[in-house]
Amino acid sequence: MATDAMPRFPDGFLWGVSTSAHQIEGAAALRGPSVWDAFTAEPGRVRDGSTAAVACDHYHRYREDVALLADLGVDAYRFSVSWPRVGSPGGLDFYDRLVDELCAAGVRPVPTLFHWDLPAGLDWLERDTAARFAQYVSAVAGRLGDRVGKWITLNEPAEHTLLGHALGIHAPGRELLFDALPAAHHQLLAHGLAVRALRAEGATDIGIANSHGPTWPASDDPADREAADFYDLLLNRLFADPLLTGRYPEGVGELMPGDVAADLEVIAEPLDWYGVNYYAPTRVGAPQGAEIEFGGVTLPAELPFSVREIEGRPRTDFGWPVVPEGLTELLTGFRERYAGRLPPVVITENGCSYEGLDDQDRIAYLDGHVRALHRAVEAGVDVRGYFVWSLLDNFEWAEGYARRFGLVHVDFETLARTPKASYGWFRELLAEQRRAPVG
Repeated sequence: MATDAMPRFPDGFLWGVSTSAHQIEGAAALRGPSVWDAFTAEPGRVRDGSTAAVACDHYHRYREDVALLADLGVDAYRFSVSWPRVGSPGGLDFYDRLVDELCAAGVRPVPTLFHWDLPAGLDWLERDTAARFAQYVSAVAGRLGDRVGKWITLNEPAEHTLLGHALGIHAPGRELLFDALPAAHHQLLAHGLAVRALRAEGATDIGIANSHGPTWPASDDPADREAADFYDLLLNRLFADPLLTGRYPEGVGELMPGDVAADLEVIAEPLDWYGVNYYAPTRVGAPQGAEIEFGGVTLPAELPFSVREIEGRPRTDFGWPVVPEGLTELLTGFRERYAGRLPPVVITENGCSYEGLDDQDRIAYLDGHVRALHRAVEAGVDVRGYFVWSLLDNFEWAEGYARRFGLVHVDFETLARTPKASYGWFRELLAEQRRAPVG
C-alpha cells in the first residue's frame, strides 16, 4: 500500500459515499413490490437464497447511518429513491425525513432516481415506462427539490440491460440477448424525459451514473480487436454516445424502436455533469465457442466475443482485477473521444468486495484509485467528485449477502454497524484534503 501523502484535489471537490434503496432499506412491507422481489422469490436466482426484505433495515435505522456519514466527514451522500416506495401511501415521507436528517448533519443529499428496482407491472421493453418514470421524477423533485440540488437520473442502464434483460442474471430475469436493446433505448429515453422533468421543477445540477471501463483486446489478432471493439460499443459507446453526441454508434440506431431521431433529441438533453462508475477494465477476445464464467457471470457461447482473464493483477474477493490505472486511462480516453462534448465528470461509484474489519486490501484499492483519479485531473480531465461504493455492507443483488463492499460492516443477524479500518482511512483522507497546505 502506498504511504506517500495523497495529492491534494482542487478546492470544492465533492467527496462522498453511495448506496441504493433496494440494497439497504428493507421495510419491504411498507412499499410496493418491485421486479427484484419477484426475481428473488424464484429458487436459485440468488446465490445464498436471500432477499432484501430486511437488508440493512436502513428505513428504520437511517438516523444511525446519517450519524456514520457525519462522523466520516463526507460532503455528500448518494442514495437512491425507491420508485415502488414512492408509489405507496406515505412513501415520499421517508425521503423527506432522510433528506432533512442529511441536511441537519451538513451532508449534501444526492438522490439517484432509478437504481434497478422497477415497480412490478412495469417493463423497460415498453415505451410507456419512460413516460411513467418522468411522472414519478416530477413527484419526487416537487417534494424534495427545495433541499436537493444535485440529481442522478439512472444508475447503470448498461448493466441493467445486459444482466437483467439479455443474460437473465438479474431481475427481471430475461434472456433476450440482442433483443434486449429496446430496454436500453427506453431507459435512455427515460433519462432524457427525467432531465426535462427535473428542469421543469427548477433543478440545475443533473447527471447520470453510467458504468464504464477500458476494453483491452486479448491480443493484436484482428479477430480479438474486432471482438473488443464490439464489446466496447455495447458497454461503453451504446450508452455514452447518445447522451453526449446525440447519436447512436453506427448501425445501432436502426435496431432501436420508435422514432429514434426524435427520441435522440430527448436523450441528449444537456447534462451538468457526467457520472462514471468504475471498477475494472475488461479483456476481450474473439468467441471461443463455449460458455465462460467471468466475475460471477456466465456468458453464453453464442456471443460474438469472449471475456478473458486479466492476469498478473491482485483480485478482490469477487474475483475482479484491481487495475487503478484503468481509471486514468478511461477518463483521459473519454476526454479525447468526446472532446468538446464531455461535461465535468463525477466518479459516482468506485469500490471493492473484501471480507474482514481490518480491510487493508480495501484501503490499498481505494488509495490506488484515488491516486489514479488525481492523475486524470493532472492530465486535464475536469473531475468534480468521487463517491466510494459503499457506505454499508448490503444485499449485493444476485450474490445476496455473500459480498461485502461496505466501509461499515453490517451483521445481518443483529444489524449492528461496525466501521472498518477503511472507514477510518477514508475519514483521515477527507480530513487531510481539507487541511490548509503548509507554507
